[in-house]
Amino acid sequence: MDRLDELEIFVAVLHYGSLAEAARRTRRSAPAITRAIASLEQRFGARLVERTTRRLAATEAGARLAERAQVLLGHYQEALLDTTETQLSGLLRVTAPVQFGRKHVAPLVMEFLRLHPDMQIEMVLNDRNLELIDEGLDLAVRIGHLEDSGKVARKVGEVTRMLVASPAYLQQHSCPQQPAELAQHQTIVGTLKSPRNEWRFGPNEDGLRVKLSPRLLFNEVESQLLAVRNGHGIARLLSYQVADDLVAGTLVRLLPDAEPLPMPVQLVVQNIQRIPKKVRTFWDFAAERLGQLSQIHPV
Repeated sequence: MDRLDELEIFVAVLHYGSLAEAARRTRRSAPAITRAIASLEQRFGARLVERTTRRLAATEAGARLAERAQVLLGHYQEALLDTTETQLSGLLRVTAPVQFGRKHVAPLVMEFLRLHPDMQIEMVLNDRNLELIDEGLDLAVRIGHLEDSGKVARKVGEVTRMLVASPAYLQQHSCPQQPAELAQHQTIVGTLKSPRNEWRFGPNEDGLRVKLSPRLLFNEVESQLLAVRNGHGIARLLSYQVADDLVAGTLVRLLPDAEPLPMPVQLVVQNIQRIPKKVRTFWDFAAERLGQLSQIHPV
């Protein structure tokens, strides 16, 4: 095994505190991890890792080596970047929410690939906010405020959480005049990020709470859209998700004065200071294209 690989494995073992987790994160077998640590300890002439009650930790000698190893690995990565940044090539891994990714990110990805034929992009569509480092991702498109201050975000637009219903549904039921009336309506609820039995109102969704008896519950957006278009009730969706329906008249916006404040649409990277050229180029390209979308600006 390459000696830099041994150092990378050693640092991973200390970071994750587990041989098994280090094996999973570095995509190596557990025996390979064990052999690498044993080989490094033999070459170093001292025990580097010890097991505590809960996890693996560095010995005093291991801590000194880990500190130097991280510097060395950082210089190695910088050297690689210096030799490859003159051309845009290689793999870029981008994550985005499912529907937003399909509708708005995938087209700009294909345009970017036409401009840079040596690039390869893997799109990871998931409505959960995946961790960039843990999942090996270069860039994320996120909807909502950034909770991790260690990441860097670039706002490209904003969306609003809206109540919508079809004209057919509103013809058969009275149109709600205030949020409390929603408790008497048929509702279509998404279960992924919000409580199943209530909708919250107010600037930060921390004001009025309306208890619901939802008729339909879905864990993804397309089914909610299908149900609300077909008159099965009132749904609460993001403005970009219903923008085309509002223009076409297939859905009607309800209670706009009760909507919470808009949420930002952002491009997120882990560290702007050491961003590779291919990531920086895509970051700028995506910011320009997404910034032109009417669907992620106030409606």
